[in-house]
Amino acid sequence: MRKFHSISALVAAAFLAAACQNDRPQTSFNGTTALAYAKTQLDFGTRVPNSLGAQRTGDWIVAQMKTRADTVIEQKFDHVTVKGDTLHLRNILARIHPAAAQRVLYLTHWDTRPVSDLARDPAQRNLPMPGANDGASGVALFLGLGDALKKTPATVGVDLLFVDGEDYGDFGAMKDVLLGSTYFASHLPSPDYKPLYAVLWDMIGDKDLDIYQEPISLQRAPEVVSLVWNEAQSLGYSRYFINSPSNQGVTDDHIPLLDAGIHAIDVIDFNYPPHHTPEDTFDKISAHSLQVVGDVATALVTSK
Repeated sequence: MRKFHSISALVAAAFLAAACQNDRPQTSFNGTTALAYAKTQLDFGTRVPNSLGAQRTGDWIVAQMKTRADTVIEQKFDHVTVKGDTLHLRNILARIHPAAAQRVLYLTHWDTRPVSDLARDPAQRNLPMPGANDGASGVALFLGLGDALKKTPATVGVDLLFVDGEDYGDFGAMKDVLLGSTYFASHLPSPDYKPLYAVLWDMIGDKDLDIYQEPISLQRAPEVVSLVWNEAQSLGYSRYFINSPSNQGVTDDHIPLLDAGIHAIDVIDFNYPPHHTPEDTFDKISAHSLQVVGDVATALVTSK
């Protein structure tokens, strides 16, 4: 998913001024608790497929979601890379109100990239990246959302999909990437599975939160973009959910779902300098940003 867009100095200055204001939580979502969930993942180490950190993190996600969701399904599958390596992968689908006909699908990736290809220092580019924002923030959001929906029940069925193998390979050549979402798109929970819409939440913990509308989402599912940004505006979060398109489309996990006929969008803060570097560390994310995004994600599925 991997091209940066730029924003003007004027918009950046306006954001920084607005960020000094205190936003009060709007829902039962708890950003501080969610931040602790991100820290737990980082303590497991990098979550590169086939690693011990990935095994421990996947087991932890399953155990955590079993206490929050009605049903937890693991989709285990293997993928042979262009180099001939076999990746042992698993998607984790946590279902709330699984019998509900009207459903919303949320997804995020839980793996981390095996290299830091955008590191400024060439000597660091073969290092695995920590993935505080690019990986851990989305998982933290979903665990926090599970907590919130225990307190404020959803008005629709909610599917929380943790996809594996998103960030493994080469985005330029489109090799060995988006593995979990591609697998899910061809192995849906049922032949007639058709959520009302889907939202991918990716890189949403950045301390300097500014989420622009992703152009592929705007082109292929504009009504879902409007739904999410209108909800953010109603909560008073328009300074973070900016009603303007980013400069470039993002190759991300929403695309396999779109290709499968699901109206999916990407909610992503792609203005994030530590992206794909060893600097994507815990100090770069915040409880406040998780609170903002968590409020929006919660409100979308609990509002009457």
